[in-house]
Amino acid sequence: MKYLLAGGGTAGHINPAIAIAQSIKAHEPDAQILFVGNEGGMEQRLVPSSGFEIRSISIRGFKRSLSPKAVIENIGTAFKAVSASSASKKIIKDFAPDICIGTGGYVSGPVIRAAQKLRVPTVIHEQNAFPGVTTKMLSKGAKRVMLALDAAREHLDSSCSFVLTGNPVRPVILTADKESARKALSLDQRPVVLSFGGSLGARKINENIASLIARSGKDKRYQHIHAFGQYGKWFPDLVKEKGTDIENCSNLDVREYINNMDLCMAAADVVVCRCGAITLSEIQIMGKPSVLIPSPNVAENHQYHNAMALVREHAAVVIEEKDLTSERLTEEIDKLLGDKEKLSAFGENAKKMAISDANERIYKVIKEVLAEHK
Repeated sequence: MKYLLAGGGTAGHINPAIAIAQSIKAHEPDAQILFVGNEGGMEQRLVPSSGFEIRSISIRGFKRSLSPKAVIENIGTAFKAVSASSASKKIIKDFAPDICIGTGGYVSGPVIRAAQKLRVPTVIHEQNAFPGVTTKMLSKGAKRVMLALDAAREHLDSSCSFVLTGNPVRPVILTADKESARKALSLDQRPVVLSFGGSLGARKINENIASLIARSGKDKRYQHIHAFGQYGKWFPDLVKEKGTDIENCSNLDVREYINNMDLCMAAADVVVCRCGAITLSEIQIMGKPSVLIPSPNVAENHQYHNAMALVREHAAVVIEEKDLTSERLTEEIDKLLGDKEKLSAFGENAKKMAISDANERIYKVIKEVLAEHK
C-alpha cells in the first residue's frame, strides 16, 4: 500500500502526521509512505529525521489585512496557490497513493484538494477544538473527518462523516513513567515544574516565569525544567538580573529546547505551557495538572478553545495572556503544588480526557476507507 501524508508549518501539524506514519509502519512494515511539505518548513527537518521521504511544494497563507503591502503579498500568494496545486497533482500522479491523509496547515490544502479531484480517497485529521480553515475547506470532500475533540464537529458541516479518534501521539509518551523519568533526569522528590513555550519560545511565558525560577534558585523549594526557545536566548540573563545564576543551581534545568519531552513531562508535577492540541493530548495521556497560557496569535483563537476543554473538566488552570503577570503565574503554581488533593484531582481529570488508543483508531479509519474504495 502507498500512503501520502500532507501537513506542515508547525509541529502541531507535522508531529501528528509523523505519528500516523509510524503507526502505519508498525502495522505494515512494507508500506510505502511519502510526505508532502512546504519548502523551508519545519517538516523538512522533522520528517527525514523520523526516517520518511518528503517532497516539497511552495505555499503560504493569505494575509487578512487590507493594507497595500498585504494586498501585494496576497497577489503573490494567489500565484503560489496555483503553482502549488499543479505541483501537488504531479506528486500524486507520480507516487500514485492508495490514500491521502491530511493533518492541517497550509500545505494540506492544495495536496488534499488535488487528491480529491484525482479521485484518490482522502481522510483528514483535525487536532483542535476549533477547526482550522484548511479542515473546513476540505472536510466535505473527505471520506472521513477524524476529530481529536468532539466539540469540533459543531463548527463543521453536519454532512461530513465524523469519527472521534483523539490526537495521535508518539509511543514513548504512552510508556513514560514518573519515577523512572525522575531517576533518568537525576531529580529528587521535591516538586518539579516543567515550563515551555514551543520551539521558538513564547516571550510572555519567558518574561513571567523568570521570577519563579529565580526564586527557586534561591529557596530550592522546587526543581524547575524550562525551555526558553530559539528566540529566548536572553532568558538566562533575565534570571541573573533577578539574582539567580542558573549555572550554579542544581535544581534548575534551563535550556533552549527540550528534546526529551517524554521524560521531562513524565517527571513533572505541574506543566506550564501554551495550548497546542498535541501538547494538551500528551498532558492528558500522562495525567498532568497544568497552568495553560493560550497564545492569542493563532487562527480563530483555537488555543483558548483547546484550553477551556480542560478547564471545563477541572483539569487545568487557564491564564489568558492579557491577564498574565509574574505574580499571578507564581501564585497559581504555588496554589496547585500546595494543595495535594487538588493537584491529584486535576491529574486524574486530565487522564480521564485522554484517548490513549488514538493511533489505533486512526489506523482503523484509514483501513476502512481503503476497503470501501476497493
